[in-house]
Amino acid sequence: MQSTAQVSERGFTLDSTEALDRFLVDIQGRAFRMAQIATGNNDDALDVIQDAMLKLVQRYADRSESDWGPLFYRILQSRLRDWHRRTTVRNRFRIWLGTGKPNRRDAPDPIQELPDRRKDNPEQMLQMGRTLDALEAALHCLPLRQQQAFLLRVWEGLDVAQTARAMGCTEGSVKTHYSRAVHRLREKLGEEWP
Repeated sequence: MQSTAQVSERGFTLDSTEALDRFLVDIQGRAFRMAQIATGNNDDALDVIQDAMLKLVQRYADRSESDWGPLFYRILQSRLRDWHRRTTVRNRFRIWLGTGKPNRRDAPDPIQELPDRRKDNPEQMLQMGRTLDALEAALHCLPLRQQQAFLLRVWEGLDVAQTARAMGCTEGSVKTHYSRAVHRLREKLGEEWP
């Protein structure tokens, strides 16, 4: 309520600021994982996520909470495409100059290193870990648009229309990218496909 809430310089209430903070905290882990898979690098993934969150706050904080998810993922997809373009150009110069290989560092994954507090059977946990590793490796092999369509639909649970808004394309394109991603993942994962 405007009468009890504090209003900032841009007209945001304390309630809307807290709601935006909760949204960003809730989404940060999944967004990081998505960016980490797309970039293959923890530092670059964090930079992309930070930039996307900052852009959401600067431009769309006054939108309704239901708009934040698709808007954030659209910004994130745009930032990931920009990162891929810059990295491709940078790697071309590095290879041409003979100073390096394409930039895919093997930094440890902080999410994988967190202790798992569940009391699952060790054999089940081992199998689950192998399946997740195989899925992650298969996701790295997908083209970026297929990768993003799959992650937004499966991990984030966005519907086709929301995914299309997030990716900045038509619903038909989302269906095509998603279908191709599922087909390629099934081919790569074989028996490990859930």
